[in-house]
Amino acid sequence: MNLYMQDSQDPNPLIRALAVRTMGCIRVDKITEYLCDPLQRCLKDDDPYVRKTAAVCVAKLYDINAELVEDRGFLESLKDLISDNNPMVVANAVAALAEIQEHSSRPIFEITSHTLSKLLTALNECTEWGQVFILDALSRYKAADAREAENIVERITPRLQHANCAVVLSAVKMILLQMELISSTDVVRNLCKKMAPPLVTLLSAEPEIQYVALRNINLIVQKRPTILAHEIKVFFCKYNDPIYVKMEKLEIMIKLASDRNIDQVLLEFKEYATEVDVDFVRRAVRAIGRCAIKLDRAAERCISVLLELIKIKVNYVVQEAIIVIKDIFRRYPNMYESIIATLCESLDTLDEPEAKASMIWIIGEYAERIDNADELLESFLESFPEEPPQVQLQLLTATVKLFLKKPTEGPQQMIQVVLNNATVETDNPDLRDRAYIYWRLLSTDPEAAKDVVLAEKPVISDDSNQLDPSLLDELLANIATLSSVYHKPPDAFVTRAKTASQRTEDEDYPDGNEKGYSANVGDGGASPSTSSSSVPYTAARQPSPAQVMPAPASPVPDLLGDLIGLDNNAIVPADQPAMPSGPPLPILLPASTGQGLQISAQLARQDGQIFYSLMFENNSQITLDGFMIQFNKNSFGLAAAGPLQVPPLAPGAAARTLLPMVLFQNMSPGPPSSLLQVAVKNNQQPVWYFNDKILLHVFFSEDGRMERTSFLEVRS
Repeated sequence: MNLYMQDSQDPNPLIRALAVRTMGCIRVDKITEYLCDPLQRCLKDDDPYVRKTAAVCVAKLYDINAELVEDRGFLESLKDLISDNNPMVVANAVAALAEIQEHSSRPIFEITSHTLSKLLTALNECTEWGQVFILDALSRYKAADAREAENIVERITPRLQHANCAVVLSAVKMILLQMELISSTDVVRNLCKKMAPPLVTLLSAEPEIQYVALRNINLIVQKRPTILAHEIKVFFCKYNDPIYVKMEKLEIMIKLASDRNIDQVLLEFKEYATEVDVDFVRRAVRAIGRCAIKLDRAAERCISVLLELIKIKVNYVVQEAIIVIKDIFRRYPNMYESIIATLCESLDTLDEPEAKASMIWIIGEYAERIDNADELLESFLESFPEEPPQVQLQLLTATVKLFLKKPTEGPQQMIQVVLNNATVETDNPDLRDRAYIYWRLLSTDPEAAKDVVLAEKPVISDDSNQLDPSLLDELLANIATLSSVYHKPPDAFVTRAKTASQRTEDEDYPDGNEKGYSANVGDGGASPSTSSSSVPYTAARQPSPAQVMPAPASPVPDLLGDLIGLDNNAIVPADQPAMPSGPPLPILLPASTGQGLQISAQLARQDGQIFYSLMFENNSQITLDGFMIQFNKNSFGLAAAGPLQVPPLAPGAAARTLLPMVLFQNMSPGPPSSLLQVAVKNNQQPVWYFNDKILLHVFFSEDGRMERTSFLEVRS
């Protein structure tokens, strides 16, 4: 360290910068004090190369010891560097402040109108990656009014002509965000015209860059379709495009399709449907159907193209065409039934479940217009037990429709066979339940059955803009990042690393509070619930077990056992509180589903023992107590080794607990599965069910060691 400190005062600026950079890369907390004085000098160094290196070093030091950076005034020094006369120093200072802001919960880097002017000035002179840093920082600035937004856009527009794709996309992001504040339609129209050529130019780059550009363009045309409305030809697929580029181009062509260009688009899609790549052909055929659903006036032309493709007699093309024609019938009921005869000619070639189900739906829906509808359905009934559930469900419904529309002897015998197969001969609960409902409807009130089964169905709409508007706005604010390529918000796939200050806070609440456990074992099945991705939470501090008297255990009603067939004698009420601690857990029961109760949980391994770590958060207006939990049978026989212990939760409070688990106590027959089904109940609410995933690493020992003899025995 003495050598580094001496080098930080070397006459050569390259040596000074290298010394500070090296010290910043040594991520050891004890050497941070040695780094402070050299870093302070380098931030005020006469040479800009040393200053820009020192700016990045501050961000590295913040990750090691955030409190030290704030106490020694490094953040203020970084903010001063934004006014530096060297554009690269400004760019590095902005990059460092943005990095620090991402790891801090309080505002550190806020752009004012004064800062804005300096950043826009530096933008013209710094390197391409410096421009990206500055543009990304500027994208968080909200202009005061439309005039300021227009001025910002005017100074950023030249960046659209840059050779670096990242700079172009960052500039597009900045302009799109500022356009939200611009009220003049003429200005918006001109900006749309200016953004089109740079985006088109990106499609002449390498395939990988093309793919990233196309994923971003996919978002842009959902928000501002006029930008590329006249450029649809650039998205026509080339023979040598990789498949991932072709698929993205198809999606964008559907979004840009209009009454004006639909003829060109259909010619392209028809050409793609004769390609050799089966997946691409299927997507092209489906694209024709989506265009028909999207554009009322073009529906007839789209159907004509689909019929031409059916006549080719290529099996997978015919099946995909039938699937999309079913959607077209749902979009335009009672309009294109004349083509049903052509579809029925291909009945014998169908072997894919979705195509079969679609054809059966068409026969059932238009049974009164198909003379031999009963014969067509009967051909499917012969293989009813072997059909997949999707086909069985459609066949059941179509047969009921046929019987209601043509209550003659033939359909009457068919309905008896189908209902018998679907109730007595099947193990599928969905199929069995639907069959019983139909059976009871038909036997008690056939008119009511008509009202239910033959009810007018809602018309489906165009699904080419699938993204929710709020999600789309969030993704547009993250253009030129992985978020815009995945089409997912950053929180869905990025786990933020903890800074030193956050780690210090966590040390006040060490994991492994072994005084509070909660859970129990049962045999029933829990109905599935949608699990969410890992989301950070804020846990309210709970008093220790010694400070809180447990609530008296109330008698447990036989509700949980009645619902999912569990033995309530094994249920143990909660009577001990637990302290919140440890890392965030995946939310398995959101507050919106659990009437204000949010449950996060995950299997974990500590000191050679498997635990079920649970977090309970009460967002309701009432106190919740008497928590109980049960596990369904599972492939690993996971069961609770002790009772569930959670204190009464006041409104706004949270509690965390570790439940010890045992193996091979609760085994389920059948094929192995990683699904863990859980049921949770309290005294104030109904039973809540959710699914968790069994993490395989919890079954492995921490050291990973195995004796040689044991290994040889297992191997043999």
